[in-house]
Parts: sequence; structure tokens; C-alpha cells
Amino acid sequence: MKNAIFSFCVCVLSIFFANSAAPAQDKVFRAGAHAQDVTPIQWPVSVNGGFQDRLTKEAHDPLHARCLVLDDGATRLAFVVCDSCMIPRTITDEAKRLAHKATGIPPERILISATHTHTAPTSAGVFQSEPNADYVKYLPIQIAKGIEKADANLEPAKIGWGVGKNERQIFNRRWKMKTTQTDPFGRMKDLVRMNPGYLNPGLVEPAGPIDPDVSFVSVTSKSGTPRALLGNYSLHYVGGVPALSADYFALFANRMGELTGANKTTPPFVGIMSNGTSGDINNVNYGKGAPARPKPGEQARVVAYDVAESAHKAWEKIKHHDAAKLKMVQREIELGVRLPSKDDVAYARSILAKAKNKVLSGAPEVYARETLLMAKYPAKVKCLLQAIQIGDLAVVSTPCETFVEIGLELKKKSPFKHTFTISLANGYNGYLPTPQQHALGGYETWRARSSYLEENASVAITRNLLEMLAELKR
Repeated sequence: MKNAIFSFCVCVLSIFFANSAAPAQDKVFRAGAHAQDVTPIQWPVSVNGGFQDRLTKEAHDPLHARCLVLDDGATRLAFVVCDSCMIPRTITDEAKRLAHKATGIPPERILISATHTHTAPTSAGVFQSEPNADYVKYLPIQIAKGIEKADANLEPAKIGWGVGKNERQIFNRRWKMKTTQTDPFGRMKDLVRMNPGYLNPGLVEPAGPIDPDVSFVSVTSKSGTPRALLGNYSLHYVGGVPALSADYFALFANRMGELTGANKTTPPFVGIMSNGTSGDINNVNYGKGAPARPKPGEQARVVAYDVAESAHKAWEKIKHHDAAKLKMVQREIELGVRLPSKDDVAYARSILAKAKNKVLSGAPEVYARETLLMAKYPAKVKCLLQAIQIGDLAVVSTPCETFVEIGLELKKKSPFKHTFTISLANGYNGYLPTPQQHALGGYETWRARSSYLEENASVAITRNLLEMLAELKR
């Protein structure tokens, strides 16, 4: 009798453990990628990125929404990096809604960011550029199509991550000056100047650091064929082409395909470059020892190839894993808005009353218009933050042009081995300086639709992101 009971128990336990193990055996890590064309189909289009609007009727090179979907068998999530200067939340939310309907990926598991190329159609109103109505309808549909196609390309895959270094192509663009300058509101308080001019005699020193990391996530097929690479570098943009262009971001993506030998694979290799914490970083050296710059349009290629080489050197040394744990958390927070006072509004109206032309010229006139528009803003706005775990790598996102100091602090305090930040994600809430940088003044702190969050916004965002990283780690 005892032997019969023992045999029965062994049989039951065997069935239990076999059934418990079955789901784990079914969990296969998969990845899929796709580059969806988002170049306008109606012309001309408004191009933002400057104090004055401009129109263009052509594209120098195509614009894309580059999509990467990852699935560990329990969590499926999507990254999208779109060739746009900035994308308002109304567009990213609509793209997520459409993508969820097509793929089942929850909206809170989708990250959509802009590269911040300054040669893209206007989709968010800043300065004298206002969104193209047709393109605003077109863009979320195309982004959602890209996610759907990347999801359809899911296949068993390997994944790896790493970081290269490149200090040659990044410079802090904010400089401490010997004398203060007047801001657009007529106040003498700015101790720093953005883009002060090459060898300006008033230069003292850069007002902040740089981040040389070229971080990346790499995906290959099970046999080792490169499928996609999501890069991240803290460089604002390069520019130099008058027509629409994806700038150095696309050149990096294409170059990575060449360096990894994956440009003629099926499905096609998808390179991606996201914008890191580059709110105060550009590609121009204003100090001593600056080399001669190539002709306009060539600098983007110089930067892209150099940064890609740095990423490729690190890529050759990483290990691609058969699987990696995926987790993602999202948090919506409220932040205060630096609203103009009644006196500010009255002063702005007096400036505009004297303006002679419909197209405003000069910072005082442009910022006077921004002041009147900011007067209609609510006292608080919502900001969407995300944190993603891929093995022992973490990726966080902000909806801002985030200053480099913030990204460096997140890397230092993160509980993960390596962390990087994707900026301009899931909406647009303007520049994100630290309180210390606010105290120094300068363009990035001047109140406008491009910079309006409360001065302690970076403190709140950093705190929340670190809490979210701790939640993932647990």
C-alpha cells in the first residue's frame, strides 16, 4: 500500500513539474524592426527649429520612424525614433492608440521619441512655426504602421548591449562670459551665452560637461545576423542641409549597417540613433584648437561616421544573449509652468504694437509673441516618464530637451550596470535645465513654448526616474 501511495505521489509531482516547466519552455525571446517612411506627401511644408518659419518643397533624404519591437515571452514593448524636431503628445498618444489596435501592444509599453533634426516638418508649434495640419494627421498613422510592421517581423533573436566612447564630436554650447547679456525681456542677468561665436574674446569656460557615451542595444538573428541597433548619443543635431533631412541620425543608422555587414540582409537591417541628454550640447567647438569644418552638408557625415565607428568598436566586443528580461514602467507627473505676469503680458503687447512686419524679427518681438501664447497655458502640465529594463541595462525617457548634467546624474545613481536616457519622448515639454543652469540664464532658460517648466522640474523628473529604476530593480 505504501509503495502504491509513493508511486502515485511521484506521478502527480512529475506531472506538476512538467506542467510548470512548459510555459518557460515556450518563452522564446523575439525581436522585430522596421524603418517606416514618414516623409511628407504634400508640399510645401513648414520647417521649425529657428526663430522664423521657413517653407520647403523637397527632401534631401527620406525621413523615417525607425521601430524596434522586443518580446521576452512575458512582456512585449516597442521603441520608435522618428525623424522630427519634436512631437507633441497628441501625436504620440494617437500613434500608440493606433498601434495598440493593430498589434495589441499596450500604449504604456510603447516609447516614441523625436531625433530633433532641425530639418523636419513642423509638428509642434514653437516660435513662428506652426504645425502642418495635413502632416499632423499623417504622422501618427505612419508611426503606427511602422510599429505594426516591426511587430510582424518578430523572429527568434539574440540581444546584447554596450557602450562606446566618443568625446570628439560633442561640446557644451553654453559658455560662461566675462560680461552679462540682455535677455529678450530687457533684463541684464544672463551669465552664459548659447553659441557665443568662435574664439569670442568674452569666453570664460563652458558652463557644463559633456557625456561621451555612445550607448546601444543590438539585436541579431539566432544565427548571428545583425537585425537592428538602437543607439543613443548626447548630441543636439548637426544640420547644414536646407531641404528636409534626417541629419546625422540617419547617416549613423546606415553606417552601422555597413560596418556590421548587414546592409543586404532580409529582412533589412534597421539602424536607429536616439537623442540623449543634449539640451546644452552641440557639435561646434567655440574654444581654442577648433579644426576647420567641412563644407555645409558634409559635417553630418563626418560626425555620423566617427560616432558609428566608436559604436562598432564596442559592438564587436559585446556578447549577444539568447534572452533578456524585459520590464517597463510608466509614470505621469504634474509640473508647474512659469507663467508670465500681467506686467510681462503688457510689456509683450507694447513690443508687438510697434512691430512693423507680419514676420517678426529679433528676439524681443519673437519672445513677446511667445509670452502672449504662454499666458494661455495652464498653471500645471502633465509629463510622461518611462523606464525600461533589458537585462542589466536600463533605458529611461523624458519629454524634454534634457540637459546633459541630468543624464550623467541618472547614470551615476541608477541601480543598473548601465543606463541611458532617450529625450524628446512621448510628447514635448521644452528644455529641461537644472536649477543651477536656470540661475545662469541663457537662451535655454528664456520663457517660451520651448522652455516653460518650473525651475525645479529637473529635480522632480530625476527623482521620479530613479524611483522607477529602483522599482524595476526590485
